[in-house]
Amino acid sequence: MTTLHLLPRPKQLTFTEGSYRLQSGKLISIPSPTLLFTAQRLQTALAQRGIHWQIVIGGDSDQIGVRLLRQSAPTELENAYQIRITTEGITLIGSQNAVTLWHATLTLIQIIQQSAEELPCLHIDDQPDFVRRGVMLDISRDRVPTMQSLYALVDLLASWKINEIQLYTEHTFAYQKHPVVWQHASPMTGEEILALDRFCRERFVDLVPNQNSFGHMHRWLMHPQYRHLAELPEGFAFSLALTPRPFGLSPAVQETLPFLAGLYDELLPHFSSQYFNVGCDETFDLGKGRSKALVEAQGVGRVYLDFLKKVAELVRERGRIMQFWGDIIIQHPELVPELPRDVIALEWGYEANHPFEAHGALFAKSGVTFYVCPGTSSWQSMVGRTTNMRGNLQNAAENGLKHGARGYLITDWGDFGHWQPPMVSYAGYAYGAALSWAYVANKDCDLGTLLNLFAFKDSSGKLGQLALEIGDVYRMVEAPHINSALMVRALFTPLAKIREGKLLWQEPVRYSPEQVRAAMAHMEALAAQLDSTQPADPYILREYRTAIGLWLHGCKRLLKAADDSSCSNAALADELRPLMGEFAANWLARSRSGGLGDSLARMARLLAEYESA
Repeated sequence: MTTLHLLPRPKQLTFTEGSYRLQSGKLISIPSPTLLFTAQRLQTALAQRGIHWQIVIGGDSDQIGVRLLRQSAPTELENAYQIRITTEGITLIGSQNAVTLWHATLTLIQIIQQSAEELPCLHIDDQPDFVRRGVMLDISRDRVPTMQSLYALVDLLASWKINEIQLYTEHTFAYQKHPVVWQHASPMTGEEILALDRFCRERFVDLVPNQNSFGHMHRWLMHPQYRHLAELPEGFAFSLALTPRPFGLSPAVQETLPFLAGLYDELLPHFSSQYFNVGCDETFDLGKGRSKALVEAQGVGRVYLDFLKKVAELVRERGRIMQFWGDIIIQHPELVPELPRDVIALEWGYEANHPFEAHGALFAKSGVTFYVCPGTSSWQSMVGRTTNMRGNLQNAAENGLKHGARGYLITDWGDFGHWQPPMVSYAGYAYGAALSWAYVANKDCDLGTLLNLFAFKDSSGKLGQLALEIGDVYRMVEAPHINSALMVRALFTPLAKIREGKLLWQEPVRYSPEQVRAAMAHMEALAAQLDSTQPADPYILREYRTAIGLWLHGCKRLLKAADDSSCSNAALADELRPLMGEFAANWLARSRSGGLGDSLARMARLLAEYESA
């Protein structure tokens, strides 16, 4: 064997002469009980190939099939590992940090999965580019996964050497003192977080608490008992809400900080992580209401920074390190050097051309620890945006490395009701995991094959590449696709607005109906190929078909707005009703019931539009 597909691919892999024959009756030797879980993962992978090895500490050398060794290492190699496969046996070498042997074991498992009875002899020397390699999943835009789904996702991501996971939270933690906020949302309970935290720790994954604490607090402020904390109690129109409502907390209200302190006191004890993401992004309404006089006197940047520092003190008092989204402070570059030195800025951007280079340079020059935070490009796309996803993730990795980013956080949002099914994000997760581990070694990886092997487990070998092709059909329609695919934006935009071209901004967006029809024909041809794939979880195909159905429905709305007579209101209504039923069934297969009604309400608006006409 001279080719191995590994996710992520190691920095250095050299094949040597010969092979090692797997046979039952050998031993897995570990240096201490702390590595039992790691060894058990290897034991399970061998058993799946019909090879049964026992785990011991020490053991007779003649019986040992794989030996896990710890060795002291210089600081620059403290996260490194080695794999040596010879004709005599297998040796995994890591530092005193147990996670290095976990990483070595994950790589060995992938080698075993692709080999028959003979493992190729090889040398691997490997260590990560980014110390922190994470995924953040939005659980506040209606979709909260079941515990079974979360466990499966953590297992999948951990197998790709992801070591940080966040669940983006606005209102979906079951605060005991605030039940009115989450009572219909099927939130994460304290007990569930404790269990998930333990599950993550076993896999060397840090479950980082996440609670937005400035903007995006509409799910709280819409309730009368919290409205006094709002910047604009009377309401604020923003894109993610069906109707105007209060949006952000006001730094001018004295009770705001005690309110946040109470949330932190209840939330944080459920997490073992030393980090805490407080959000504080997109403060759209800051200075437009109760803080208007303050902003007029001091400037919006200064008011934002002063409040951020107060939040940082709350976090510091509770023994955590604060993470926050960097989109607001980066608009005030003169204030970046004033950030506290113990906070971490999360530099996010989701287009391939996002200025990670310029923003990373500013944070680095200012001495601010920062992550780069690209996205999966799944939201507002239904089926992905493959080319943009690749470019966005590459851009973040390249410039994060250039400017010394500590972490790389792959974000996966659920804008407008989280309509995209979970597996649409696999490509972004996998490619981001590969790039954040070893950018140069993985930039040109065969992503389709990696998805087949390690995400979809598709025995036909087709679904990975097909998923990437499906995720690029939107590009056949030449129009702005900012943070979305245009045909999916059409699902969130009234027909009257589409006719005016107001799908993205106030500036008119033009598109060609002929290109829309060509894109539909190509998507339908690709969808037909799903029948020939064989993923380990066949339900994925049902989810793909529903997502493609909604994508095509968005195309028909574009055509109807262009006066295509074939897209009648009655035909659109007849098509949408069963899609809504399929969407609900798919949702409940992997996610909790809370939030489904809110998500479906957006589809119901379309149905009402057709029926009223």
